Amino acid sequence: MIKIVRALLVGTLMSLWAVAAQAALTIEINQGVEGAVPIAVVPFGSSSPQALPQDVSAIIAADLQRSGRFAPLPANDLLSRPTEAAQVNFRDWRVLGVDSLVIGNIEPTGPDSYNIRFQVFDVLRGGQLIGYTVPATRAQLRRVAHQIADQIYEALTGERGAFNTKIAYVTTRGSGKVKQYELQIADSDGYGPSTVVRTKQPLMSPTWAPDASRIAYVSFEKRRAEIYMQDLRTGSRSKLASFSGINGAPSWSPDGTRLALTLSRDGNPEIYILRVADGSLTRLTQSPSIDTEPTWSPDGQSIVFTSDRGGGPQLYQVSAGGGQAQRLTFEGNYNASPDYSADGKRLSMVHRDGNGNYRIAVYELDTRMLRVVSEGRLDESPSLAPNGRMVIYAASDARGVLATSSVDGRAGQRLTFQEGAVREPAWSPFLPK
Repeated sequence: MIKIVRALLVGTLMSLWAVAAQAALTIEINQGVEGAVPIAVVPFGSSSPQALPQDVSAIIAADLQRSGRFAPLPANDLLSRPTEAAQVNFRDWRVLGVDSLVIGNIEPTGPDSYNIRFQVFDVLRGGQLIGYTVPATRAQLRRVAHQIADQIYEALTGERGAFNTKIAYVTTRGSGKVKQYELQIADSDGYGPSTVVRTKQPLMSPTWAPDASRIAYVSFEKRRAEIYMQDLRTGSRSKLASFSGINGAPSWSPDGTRLALTLSRDGNPEIYILRVADGSLTRLTQSPSIDTEPTWSPDGQSIVFTSDRGGGPQLYQVSAGGGQAQRLTFEGNYNASPDYSADGKRLSMVHRDGNGNYRIAVYELDTRMLRVVSEGRLDESPSLAPNGRMVIYAASDARGVLATSSVDGRAGQRLTFQEGAVREPAWSPFLPK
């Protein structure tokens, strides 16, 4: 019963969090990428007399490797380092078993501005696939590198890349009775963290609005759970829910006008819909059980949530207009914390296996196949990338860390701070161009 309550009622994770995290997240590749496509990303050339503030080609290679779809050739194994199409000898790259080749050049156009030219080649056919020149300021180099990686990923897979996105997460600072909680945002690879909210009381359940301009989250800064909304453009903050009892697990509707959330204002945890503009409420579930952790379907027509109405935590689906809830999951006696993929094809969740381990699983809605993609003992809080190909989650460890896995479970990484704990990850939608 303790584990059920831990998963279903908000606020209970906080007591286990330890010391603070101040540095950027560090990525450690901890799982092989068998079957990944071999690719060479040659260090980009430059006529700049000064060293560039960012290694653009290294960022691109790291992005492609993190996806689990590509295996970049180590720099020491490169037979040549072309920066122009005329310098490419396709026979050399075929000898190395490379399928695709990326080359580029960075030219200064001012004191703090550049043109980044890159080309992608099909080595087997000996022809160019794409080639662009992208302007960037000094401060934009890292973001543009992620954008280029997205273009390369899409050209080679036919799917949109999700490297130029953000992650939100909660960290703690301090120890014992003196703690500081921070809601932070960073690039999808953990770089460039910034603090959105800082408080001495627990924070949890961050969730992105569909335009990535706002984040809703739960705060205990007034010694009780309340739901706030932070505008990332203006820095303004507003309180959305402060009812008696539980105010938790917010989830944005696809149109950004409503939140699904868990309230116990009527005595039992139930799923409600709150209209952000006027605060009006619509109750969706009517059950003596615990109903929590709602997530919207991408078309906005239904909501999937966790309920123990069948005797143990399982996922159920209900129309956004109300009605009878239908059970979705039947494999195992514990499935919770759902998150919908943007294409509506899959759900990520926490699944308890036969050995009692709480692991991240991906459920394919068309085939009803459930695939476990993590290997921890107590993994939690899964959040899918906006292209549906990766899932980020909080991994069990001596201290809290984040981890990612491809939805097929083939590739995985851990994202850690040099010290401290980090939990409650939420992957952003695609960012506005």
